[in-house]
Amino acid sequence: MRQTLNPVVAKVLKRLHYPLDVILLCVRWYCAYPLSLRNLEEMMGERGISVDHSTVHRWAIKLLPVLEKAFWRSKRKVGRSWRMDETYVKVKGEWKYLYRAVDKSGDTVDFLLRAHRDKAAARMFFEQAIERNEEPEKVTIDKSGSNIAALEAMNADEGSRSSCAS
Repeated sequence: MRQTLNPVVAKVLKRLHYPLDVILLCVRWYCAYPLSLRNLEEMMGERGISVDHSTVHRWAIKLLPVLEKAFWRSKRKVGRSWRMDETYVKVKGEWKYLYRAVDKSGDTVDFLLRAHRDKAAARMFFEQAIERNEEPEKVTIDKSGSNIAALEAMNADEGSRSSCAS
């Protein structure tokens, strides 16, 4: 079964001593549901699998960055016209800003969670979204000053780079 895996994921899993389905199930449940590591240890114990909570934590630390990269590589292409906005959400009792963009079809382009709503956060979002996807032809935004400032700064930087290359 490991031969069908992404080579990078297979390399990370190579020295792990538990069955692959147990490892992936624990990591998936840890990410998808609000479970503690000790909850997962107990749930696996109820299924007859003895695994320590610290082992599940090590699996998550090893696998999640690799899986994230693999998922981004296989992500479906998005359209060239984006609609971007931000909203605030409560995360662990603190208010955070969720930046997000979708294309015309409603497919998610990218998202970013930040503590502040400012030019730096908006610029980071746009740079990340463009790096992970192609540069859009058109971006529709609200009248937020930070979003406008970030796009204007990026366009100015792009203009100065293209004039230097000429």
